[in-house]
Amino acid sequence: FFLELMKVPRVESKLRVFSFKIQFHTQVSDLRSSLNVVNSAAEQVRNSAKLRRIMQTILSLGNALNQGTARGAAIGFRLDSLLKLTDTRARNNKMTLMHYLCKVLADKLPELLDFSEDLTSLEPASKIQLKFLAEEMQALSKGLEKVVQELSMSENDGAISENFSKILREFLRFAEAEVRTLASLYSAVGRNVDALILYFGEDPARCPFEQ
Repeated sequence: FFLELMKVPRVESKLRVFSFKIQFHTQVSDLRSSLNVVNSAAEQVRNSAKLRRIMQTILSLGNALNQGTARGAAIGFRLDSLLKLTDTRARNNKMTLMHYLCKVLADKLPELLDFSEDLTSLEPASKIQLKFLAEEMQALSKGLEKVVQELSMSENDGAISENFSKILREFLRFAEAEVRTLASLYSAVGRNVDALILYFGEDPARCPFEQ
């Protein structure tokens, strides 16, 4: 077996290409699923009227707390300011601003308390690292380039690589179309994420989709 294997030109390259071929479907499926989850989460956050009203309530509370100061008439706030909801405490140190927000919502705006039902994709999306998606997309593109390179060289090997080349050509026709579709989805998701960042008044350049 090994003697026959040694006769195959660029056997290591061929094995790597076949390994890529075997894993291709799973990689594409997983990446597409993750991209769809992120896309869904971005759309849900942007379209949630209940979340928008909660953010407005937070702004109103912040302005009330800062009344009489330069920050008391803010028209918006940075997203990282939300972290202060659990840090800002009442004088008795027993209640945080988050507690007070929940009390206000429960007493005056109870219809907003189920806002999480608008954001069903948010939790699964929070577990996805956007940098990982970029790396996976790049790995698929580079893997496909290796397939093209090996196919080009294999077609000059003669009969010994004939079946290999045939299998690779068939795979390539399918795989190139899949990667093009996936690249288009990846770009669309990136635009949607950037649009969401802009929607919240933040700078997409500070938190690019690829990171």
